[in-house]
Amino acid sequence: MYVKVNYRDGARFEVEAGKHRIICDQPVDNGGKDQGMTPPELLLSSLGTCAGYYAYRYLSTRKLPTTGLAVFVTAEKDTSPARLSRFRVEVETAPLSDKHRDGLLRAVQSCLIHNTLLHAPEIAVDHITILAEIPRCA
Repeated sequence: MYVKVNYRDGARFEVEAGKHRIICDQPVDNGGKDQGMTPPELLLSSLGTCAGYYAYRYLSTRKLPTTGLAVFVTAEKDTSPARLSRFRVEVETAPLSDKHRDGLLRAVQSCLIHNTLLHAPEIAVDHITILAEIPRCA
């Protein structure tokens, strides 16, 4: 998997993922222009859409209704170090039997992003220097 994040202006960045583009920005009170979701909102969105996909797959495979399927994700902020903590994922569906409610929750708990957050991945941060373009001889 690969994304490229390009600085645009102010506190705004554009994310490229294949043929898709999204804008990430900060609220006005944090130096941005509020022209896109913040990085924490993108993280919650990633968790929510992954959970939603796993819920959809569980429901549709069992021919259960997907109408009204919604996922709500919240997180609290902590400090030392600054981070999001205490995530909560709530899945809203049509009424389900206890068996299917439990199965749905197990399916959502197996989502890729949920598992990634539960089992902290290794993250390497590197610096790449852009070399100035060498003028061509005429």
